[in-house]
Amino acid sequence: MKRLICFLLACLPLVANGAYISRELISVTTSAGGAFTGYTNVVTGCVLQVTYVPGGSPIDTNGDIDFTGEVSGTVIANHDNIGTSLFTAAYRQATVGVTGAAALYAGGGTAVNDLICVANERIKLVVANGGNVTTGSFYVYVGSP
Repeated sequence: MKRLICFLLACLPLVANGAYISRELISVTTSAGGAFTGYTNVVTGCVLQVTYVPGGSPIDTNGDIDFTGEVSGTVIANHDNIGTSLFTAAYRQATVGVTGAAALYAGGGTAVNDLICVANERIKLVVANGGNVTTGSFYVYVGSP
């Protein structure tokens, strides 16, 4: 909760300048086989962060989650073995230069990462190996950078 409050407070200047942030909720209840598929509403913007809040019977430690754009197929997250605890992740993607080569910081050759954006589509969540009828909530924060 502390992380969420800090995140929201850090974004107040953005919101005051006309930017926006929306919070989309995907409530999860897995099947007996540990699977689940769910969607956000239609969104446009960059995925700023994802927060998982375990339910009364949380997703198993070996649970895997995949977030993608429903129409574009844009990979937002491919997170394996998420564990049973609350977490917040700010997923990013590698960038490339105009030639298609990986963009790297000059000194150390470290990859340059950037926000992952979607336009006019739902974000799809797929849970695998989640355990028999487990629960939790995923909050997806989408907005302008």
